[in-house]
Amino acid sequence: MTEQYQTVYEGGSGEIVEKKSRFIATIRPVETEEEALAFVEEMKKKYWDARHNCSAYVLGERQEIMRCSDDGEPSQTAGRPMMEVLKKAGLTNVAAVVTRYFGGTLLGTGGLVRAYSAAVQEGLKNSRIITKCLGVRLRIETDYNGIGKLQYLFGQKQIPMTDTEYTDKVQFVVLIPVSQVSKMTKDVTESTSGQAKITEEGSLYYAIMDGTYQYFS
Repeated sequence: MTEQYQTVYEGGSGEIVEKKSRFIATIRPVETEEEALAFVEEMKKKYWDARHNCSAYVLGERQEIMRCSDDGEPSQTAGRPMMEVLKKAGLTNVAAVVTRYFGGTLLGTGGLVRAYSAAVQEGLKNSRIITKCLGVRLRIETDYNGIGKLQYLFGQKQIPMTDTEYTDKVQFVVLIPVSQVSKMTKDVTESTSGQAKITEEGSLYYAIMDGTYQYFS
C-alpha cells in the first residue's frame, strides 16, 4: 500500500468550445475497471447524439492501469491526451469522458489534442480532488497522570483523539500517518515515562476535508 495518493472525491463537468465544436468533459471517481467501463457506457447513452464520446481512466494506487479510447477520432488525438492530463495531475481511480458535438470545422491533430486536454482540465477544475493518506490506528492506554501530556502532544500535531473510554485507566484511539508511527510511538512513550500501552489496530486510508477526517475502508 502506497503512503498517499490523489484522487477525485466528487466528480464534476466542464465544457469548452473550439471552432463551434462543443467538448463536454465529465469526471467521475471509480474503483474498478468495471466501474470505469460502465461509466463510459452511461455517458455514451446520455450523449447518444454526439459525434464522439472519448474516454480515459487511471486505476490503482500507483496508477498501474491506464486505458483510453479515441472513439473514432484520429489515433492519439483524444484518449491519450486525456489520459496524460489525469496522469500529470497525479490522479488515480478516476475516469473521464469527453463528448464532442462536431461544429463543422476540422481542427487538425494538434487542435484536437489541445481541445480534449483542455476539456479534461476544465472538468477537473469543477471536481473535488483529495489526497488519501495511509494511516495506522493506535489504541493507547494510560493512567490519569498521562492523559494531560498526551492531549497536549496530539493537540500540538492536530491529531484527534477518538473512541475515548474512562475507567480506572484512559483508552483512546489516534490515526497516525504510517511514516510517523515509529516517532509517535517514541513520543508517547517518552511523554508518559513508559507507562502508556500502545497497540496497533490496523491501517486505513483517510483524507482531511473541511478540517475534519474522512475515513476510507
